[in-house]
Amino acid sequence: MNRFILKYPWILKKLYPKRLSRVAAEKTLFLSFDDGPIPEVTPWVLEQLDKYSAKATFFCIGDNIRKHPEIFKKIKDKGHAVGNHTFNHLNGWKTSTSDYLENFRKTERIIESKLEKTLSSEEKLFRPPYGKIKNKQAAKITKLNYRIVMWDVITGDYDKNYDAEKCLKNTLNLIRAGSIIVFHDSLKAEKNLKYILPKLLEEYSQKAWKFKTLT
Repeated sequence: MNRFILKYPWILKKLYPKRLSRVAAEKTLFLSFDDGPIPEVTPWVLEQLDKYSAKATFFCIGDNIRKHPEIFKKIKDKGHAVGNHTFNHLNGWKTSTSDYLENFRKTERIIESKLEKTLSSEEKLFRPPYGKIKNKQAAKITKLNYRIVMWDVITGDYDKNYDAEKCLKNTLNLIRAGSIIVFHDSLKAEKNLKYILPKLLEEYSQKAWKFKTLT
């Protein structure tokens, strides 16, 4: 992830005004988790969310859904939303549009097969890995009735140069009503995630804020 974007996430809204990076909602946060589902981290995330009756959106890697369908099912059974994060975590800037779209479509097919239904327009959420996607790729995905979801707060939980306390401070400083916050239910982020998430849930629950899905 580009460090400039990590430090100044609002730049995404300036660069891509048509992509969702924040929601107009009072005393509400939109937690999102990228790169899962995996057995080592995702079930723990679900347990933490349950403690606060919090709902979130999981942007899933297609290959991880394929390998861990029972965890994907658990995400949905608990009332959370899911989105497409490509099948192999592709960097759109380094991938041809045809290959990128096929990888995206592959994930769409596996999500629909596990849900046993065709996705409604409300359920069609896509987040490009690394936030990197060519305009041509984005245009084609948008034409398929997908909302491209970015963020206005990224925790940096995956970054080995950010310790847990720094991640938490960065996150709390940036949060506003309606913020879309990015976490990662991945092994790379596990250490920082397990420090940040419970503290954030506790603090904003005490303030009587709500945690909702993006659908």
